[in-house]
Amino acid sequence: MSAIRALRQLSLSSSRALASRTATRSVARSVLAARVAPALASRTFSVSARRLGEGASDVALAQRLGEELKYEKEAETPGEPDFLKAFKAQGTWAIEDTPGLDEVTLTRKFGNEDIRLIFSIADIQNVDEPELDEGEEAAEEGEEAESVNSYPIRCSFSFTKAGAPGALTIDAMCQEGTFVIDNISYYNDAKVGTELTAEADWKRRGFYLGPQFDTLDLSLQDEFDKFLQERGINQTLAYFVPEYAEHKEQKEYVSWLKNVKDFVEA
Repeated sequence: MSAIRALRQLSLSSSRALASRTATRSVARSVLAARVAPALASRTFSVSARRLGEGASDVALAQRLGEELKYEKEAETPGEPDFLKAFKAQGTWAIEDTPGLDEVTLTRKFGNEDIRLIFSIADIQNVDEPELDEGEEAAEEGEEAESVNSYPIRCSFSFTKAGAPGALTIDAMCQEGTFVIDNISYYNDAKVGTELTAEADWKRRGFYLGPQFDTLDLSLQDEFDKFLQERGINQTLAYFVPEYAEHKEQKEYVSWLKNVKDFVEA
């Protein structure tokens, strides 16, 4: 099946994997609350024993954060995950991932071209769980295993050539092993098309973004498909993006728990 499809509607079922993962965290929190609450209720915190600037709820909050942090660390797999090792072993794409930021950048060289892919973990944090009737719950449980990493991730590709003006950019959605192209744009000024600044973003708003991809002739869509496949923008990459987004989101969540806990305890 082609890795590029011109689709305009994305299925709501794409949120099942993330919703299941979120539900697991919720259950864990409930268990921790049941275990910690009795101990907290039996304690009396003396005002005189508090440090200057410490609120009455600080100790309880820090303890809950610590319990959550402990649970997440015990559940994580030590070392680098296999999917990431395999991806790096291919040596095609370089990963630029700065801790604390929600965007990830993949870059590669192809002939005289520089190719960049940017995606954000914010997309998996914003997926909403669709409401289901009781009759649909059993069907969802049966399909859950098939919907892993199927939530949509917005992707932005850019292509520039050494010694040549201009830049080609592609806005797409990554879901279920495919890149769903929205539009393909061309900029005479490569800096305007690729720079990640507020000024460049403002300038881009005034340019023609190109036609909707699904309105192009099918034969032209097929040629763009071949163009991207040849550059490694394929099903393998489309499966990697959401898997890495989930991996990074988990790392950032654990880091957030530690940072907030340390701040409350300071």
